[in-house]
Amino acid sequence: MINLASYFGLFAAALGAATILPMQSEPVLVGLLLTGKFSVPALLAIASVGNTLGSVVNWFLGRGIERFRDRRWFPVGEEALERSSRWYRKYGKWTLLLSWMPIFGDALTVVAGVLREPLLPFTILVFVAKTGRYVVLTLATLQFLG
Repeated sequence: MINLASYFGLFAAALGAATILPMQSEPVLVGLLLTGKFSVPALLAIASVGNTLGSVVNWFLGRGIERFRDRRWFPVGEEALERSSRWYRKYGKWTLLLSWMPIFGDALTVVAGVLREPLLPFTILVFVAKTGRYVVLTLATLQFLG
């Protein structure tokens, strides 16, 4: 039961970290890796899927942003949104390979929704980016343990 709760906690942290919420999933993943009690492929898959789904939430937020963009509580500032939009228009969907980056990456996923990037290519590119980051982090952690 503790294993299931740990996997769910990683999923929740990864999902939340990919949204516009101020969360981090990397310490959770590293902590679970350091215990040596969990399946490394399962941890990678759970973190990657959770983080990708969090970005999909951002994509949906982007789709509806026009209604809320000028609201004070909206967490993506106008300047950051405009900067990300310019970047996205210039380089296209391939910028989603940078979606793993803190803060900037989250803004890119919102902008992809605003600019109506189709969901399937969005999801594939974001999954590749997010998984790549977790693989590098996992390999570095395991190397440290080794």
